[in-house]
Amino acid sequence: MTKILTGGVGKTEVANAVRALDLEDVEVVVSSDMDAAMKLRSGQADYYLGTCHTGAGASLGVLVGLLGQPACHTFGRTVPTEDEVAALLADGKKVFGFSMDQIETIAPLLARALARA
Repeated sequence: MTKILTGGVGKTEVANAVRALDLEDVEVVVSSDMDAAMKLRSGQADYYLGTCHTGAGASLGVLVGLLGQPACHTFGRTVPTEDEVAALLADGKKVFGFSMDQIETIAPLLARALARA
């Protein structure tokens, strides 16, 4: 079972977008950034998807501070390819940030990749 936590300004919208995919063995939970950091550190969750208005950092600020930059990646205003997401996962990234206006594009792309990881 892959457990994905969602946080930030669009946390409910991200959770709904991922749930709509009906991915097998994927659980999605709306979370706060502090709770997510603790759950990721303790192994109670696998990934975090955070959103803010720009995708440039506020979506991940607490998680970067508590988990370290090597575990985190923000897409900012870019939309990644499947290959880029796969490379980030291979590099050990578990925390991803993006802008609210890209939820419908990025959340499904990430969720599918996380379900395969």
